[in-house]
Amino acid sequence: MGIGVHFAMGGIILVLGNIQLLEKIRNRWPAFHRFTGRVYVVACLLAALGGLAFIAVKGTIGGAVMNAGFGLYGLLMLIAGIETWRHAIARRLELHRAWALRLYALAIGSWLYRMDYGFWLMLADGIGHQKNFEGLFDRIMAFFFYLPNLLIAEAFIRMRGKKMHLLLQALSTIVILLMIAILAVGTYYFTKFYWGPAIIEWLGM
Repeated sequence: MGIGVHFAMGGIILVLGNIQLLEKIRNRWPAFHRFTGRVYVVACLLAALGGLAFIAVKGTIGGAVMNAGFGLYGLLMLIAGIETWRHAIARRLELHRAWALRLYALAIGSWLYRMDYGFWLMLADGIGHQKNFEGLFDRIMAFFFYLPNLLIAEAFIRMRGKKMHLLLQALSTIVILLMIAILAVGTYYFTKFYWGPAIIEWLGM
């Protein structure tokens, strides 16, 4: 039941998380932003609790290292979700936005985890990956799919409002656009050739 809740909430998180970041929607339709924000945060909390419940009862396929990595991920999601909600209710908007960005950085980790594996299997032939998820690559991935995102979000939060060198601004923009392009292209091709056919087969279509 825990993992079922986790997966069900994951779809909601991916859709609503992107909507919450759109400044035009926040400014033009604040009531809509608040409503979808509540749904989004609740989905994040339920996904975190569902995942943590599964780890506590069943454990992960990758053993102690994967348990630790995914357990920490769930705890950080839980903390970020609670803080995002708490500061929004108290109208501490700067703190709310900072925690919401941290929550988003964590929330997309689940999608990036699958993307990272897809690219690694395609480009490196799965070196370091084992079927029991206890290979070197698997152990690194137990933490890598969310900690770099969180560090980037933290750097962005701390630099916000400060004057940045023009070159640094340009490099930051290029890196972000490159990441978006890689994710978009990767999502398209993995859906077309791997995930899409598997889903269609599962549905019996």
